[in-house]
Amino acid sequence: MDYSCFKTEITDGIAHLRFSRPDNFNSFIPEFWRELPEAVNDISDNAKARVIVLSAEGKHFTAGMDISVFMSGALDAPPDNREVAAEAFRHHVKALQDTFSALENARQPVLAAVQGGAVGAGVDLVTACDCRYASADAFFCVQETAIGMTADVGTFPRLAKLIPEGWARQMAYTAERLPAEKAREIGLVNEIYETHEALVDGVMEIAATIAAHAPLAVAGCKRMINYARDHSTADTLDYIGLWNASMLRTDDIKESYVAKSEKRNPEFHNLQPVKKSL
Repeated sequence: MDYSCFKTEITDGIAHLRFSRPDNFNSFIPEFWRELPEAVNDISDNAKARVIVLSAEGKHFTAGMDISVFMSGALDAPPDNREVAAEAFRHHVKALQDTFSALENARQPVLAAVQGGAVGAGVDLVTACDCRYASADAFFCVQETAIGMTADVGTFPRLAKLIPEGWARQMAYTAERLPAEKAREIGLVNEIYETHEALVDGVMEIAATIAAHAPLAVAGCKRMINYARDHSTADTLDYIGLWNASMLRTDDIKESYVAKSEKRNPEFHNLQPVKKSL
């Protein structure tokens, strides 16, 4: 399917989504908020790939929320109907939040390759990804504070679980730019690459390594890490026991050992498509 905000390519088990509005710094226009979850959910539900990579064309990864979203009237409310409008606006925000939650809920790992700026909603997006990588010129900025609002699309419930709380607070309170080197130092990004080209090549290489492993095992890893983040150790141990009791695939384990002994790449079954309706 063609999308107005990004290009998609699926090769060798890797779905590569490239933001394709470089002249507008890949800002998130209204169409983006519908298209991204549609694309990600399609890949996830229909098991079209084993890993998803997000990258961007141009100087910046994204400038965040496009001004057209703010100017659409969604933020306006008649003075005499403020509470009713606020209730409706809450649902509007929830829809925006669901866009990035699709990345977190995808069965496949999602890797973000960030060059230049990841600003405002760009931070919301990358914190919903499994791993973040950056070019040397990259920076991250919770820009919402500087324009008079509190970030509401996913930064706060995720950022403080990825980096030390003090740094999450400083980023939010100051709206300062966090450069790539500091982002790596505090754990926001896994690795820095010198150029945009090296960044994309490096992330695609990591994606290929992931895609070579048993998809069910990888999906289980993602599910367990997300669950452990939000639950106690005891609950998580119980959950992973139930997971492996029902979904540990001994054929994949055997294939791993046999392939190694035969000096070949193992062959694994893909995840099955998810049926969401009868």
